[in-house]
Formats: sequence, structure tokens, C-alpha cells
Amino acid sequence: MIDGKTKVCGIMANPVEHSYSPMMQNFFGEETGVNFAYVPLKVEPDMVEEAVKGAYAMNLAGVNVTVPYKQQVMPFLKEIDEGAAAIGAVNTLVRVEGGYRGYNTDAPGLYRAMEEEGISIEGESCILLGAGGGAKAAAWTLGVHGAKQVYLLNRNEERARLLAEEMNGRFGREVFVPMGLDGWREIPKGSYLCLQTTSVGMAPRSEEILIRDEEFYKMIHTGFDIIYTPFETSFMKAVRQAGGRAFNGLSMLIYQGVIAYELWNPEVKIRRETVARIRKMMMDRLTGKKGNVIFIGFMGAGKTTVGQAYARKFSMPFVDTDELIEREAGRSISDIFASEGEEAFRRMETETVRKLREHTEHAVISVGGGLPLREETRRLLRETGTVVYLKIRPETVCSRLAGDDSRPMMRGGNPEERARELLDAREEFYEAASHFSVETDGKTVEEIVEEVGRKGNER
Repeated sequence: MIDGKTKVCGIMANPVEHSYSPMMQNFFGEETGVNFAYVPLKVEPDMVEEAVKGAYAMNLAGVNVTVPYKQQVMPFLKEIDEGAAAIGAVNTLVRVEGGYRGYNTDAPGLYRAMEEEGISIEGESCILLGAGGGAKAAAWTLGVHGAKQVYLLNRNEERARLLAEEMNGRFGREVFVPMGLDGWREIPKGSYLCLQTTSVGMAPRSEEILIRDEEFYKMIHTGFDIIYTPFETSFMKAVRQAGGRAFNGLSMLIYQGVIAYELWNPEVKIRRETVARIRKMMMDRLTGKKGNVIFIGFMGAGKTTVGQAYARKFSMPFVDTDELIEREAGRSISDIFASEGEEAFRRMETETVRKLREHTEHAVISVGGGLPLREETRRLLRETGTVVYLKIRPETVCSRLAGDDSRPMMRGGNPEERARELLDAREEFYEAASHFSVETDGKTVEEIVEEVGRKGNER
């Protein structure tokens, strides 16, 4: 809940509309229980100084900075961290007395991403492709963590030379060897760690690759591409086809965000489970998966309550199919049952799921208890997202629905017998529609949400 004590941060960029940072940072805030909000801040090119001063004047606790402003903000900061000064770029501002302190979390984010994959730097012979901003952060990372030798390849050999001289001077040893792009043939035979830091191969020009010769990739035992769109770049494919391991820049993106969040909130640490969850959410988006989470089950199982709690936890919109149908029809479900019958209502459910499949992404969806009865609807559900069956015992249904006479399917006869009868009849349909199930009896809403998140990650 946003209130007068909410810590506000944001991302300064142009364009900013497609940034993953608001989703990621607000998710971190929810996961750590911090009263925190993160917003996009579109800044025009000639307004950088005003933006930094304005952010401070409005008491923003921190700001992320992305291209084209990583260098432009530096003159307007009160302090600059050693790593950011060495790299010559700032991507995170942290509020201090009288202004902001600038950090570069790209370099430590890259290191943590590599560390997570078991990629060692100390004593390694390396190849670094590129000499721009990303290469500078990568070069600093390799030098700080003890790379033995780094062959720095770039189309413009002069830029490679300048970067190599700067980094060798900072580390006081001849680590970096500058070369033109074709210079790879002069690199001594061996097995190398290779970092690809250029924009070559980034979507929509994902077929492009900096070096095409297959012999080059036979020299690489591990390749790391800082690009994450597409999810598998041409560089990564070439490394794998030559027998090496290859990774993209998604984890680097996540960890630079983790480090920024922890700088703004030094009292908390992001857990590994939280990193795993945000990675899955972002992977779903990058790979085109719907990313919807759909709760099915018998009436009273807690689909709405659990669904709303899950939506809050993961900063996702919540959709209820019964509410959609009532809004579309202009009348209640009870009235639809009474005037048109159950079969007409089931057809409405099918059409509602069909529309959700076509137009809804990364939402939490709660569906009516009888919605999975039709085979076509079950198929549509599984195509729309991850389907979670919330299981419940008949006696629990009766205790939860005591006094509720709005359920058409529960009218008549002994309520517990009716619940048991309907549950028995529907069990196979729930199982067939779902990707996994969760027992709800005896568990809190928080425990159920935690289990759904964990099982979803394991898929």
C-alpha cells in the first residue's frame, strides 16, 4: 500500500516504456516487505541535470540510469563510486546528504551472473568482444577478479587499444591485449572464456554475428553474451555448436537490479528463491510464453482468495472469469443458469477462456468451479497459462460455504453429500486440466501461494 512513508525510486531513460526494471524492482519490494514503489521516468536528452536535481528535490531514494544517460548524469552527482569512476558510467544513484552517489552495478551484476553459472575468472585466459560501455564494465570485472590474460577484439582497433591501455594502467599489469576483429587468428591456441559485449545479434537483427568463422568458436569453452533478446543469440548458438557452454545476459540484468535494490535498501537481502522467480517471469516474457497463472478447483477451494494474494505478491493483474461473464451478459450467473441453463453458461465460459488466451498475458486468472468440465475448455486453459488445481475436502467446502445460497450447483439435498458427489464427478477433469495441484486444507493463504510459486518455478 502506497502511503506517505513509501520509499520511491525509478528509472531514468528515453525511451522507457519497455523497461523490465519496474516489474523487477516492484517485485523485489513485495518479496522483501519493504514499503517501496518504483516508477518509469522518461527524461528528454537536454533535461538530464534538471532530472537529477528534480529527483533529489522530490525525495526520491534512488534512480536507475540507462542509455543514453549513463555518462551524462556523472557531472551532476555529489559522489561517484570507485568502480563507476573506473568504468566511466553510472547506472544507479543512491541518495546521500546533498545529492546522489553514483554506482555501476553492471560489473558486479555480470560477476554474480557468471558466479551463479560456475564460471571462474581467476587465472583464466579470456577473449573480450567489443570496446564500448558494456566492454568497459566487463573488462573491469575480468581485471578485478584476476583474469590471467584478456585478448580485446574490436572492429575499431584504436578503441580497443585505448581501452586496453586504460585498464592495464588501472590494474598495474599487462592484462589486456588489443586487437582488430580479425586478430583472433593470432591468439595462441587454447581454450578461452569469451565475453560478447557488443549489440551485434540483438533483436530484431538477431541473425547477425560479429565473427562467422567456425574455427573461432572452437577456441571457446564458455561464452557469455550480455544480450538477452533474443533469448539465444547467434553468438550463443555458434559457441554451443562448437561444443562450448553459452549463456545470455538475463541473469546479469537481474543481478544488476538486485544490487541496486540492496543499495537502496541496505537492511534487506534478495533471496535466491526471489531471483529464481523473477527470472522465470522474465524468461516467460522473452520466450513468448503467456506467463498467466490460472487457478481451478471446486467452489470454496480459495481460487479467488489465493489468486488475489498471488497477484499481489508477484505484481500481476487479477482476472475472475465469473466476473467477466456477468459483466458481458449484464446479469448474474444464477440468472443465466435459471434462464438459459448450465450448458449455455459452459459455452460462455469456453468463449471467455478463448478471449483470455488471445489477449491476456502475465495475469492471475481465477475460474468457476465447473469451467474445466468441457474438453475444449480444458485444452484452452492449458494453452492460456500454467493451470493450478487447488484441492479441497468436501467437509471443508461445507464449512466455508455455510449460509451461501448463491451457488446454483449446490442447491438441493444434503450439502456435504452434494459436495462429495460433485467433487468425485469433477476430480478427473480438474486433474486433466491442471499442470500441477496443491492441497489447501490446513494451510494458510500465504503457505499456498508459496507452494504454488515454488512448484511453478520447478516446471
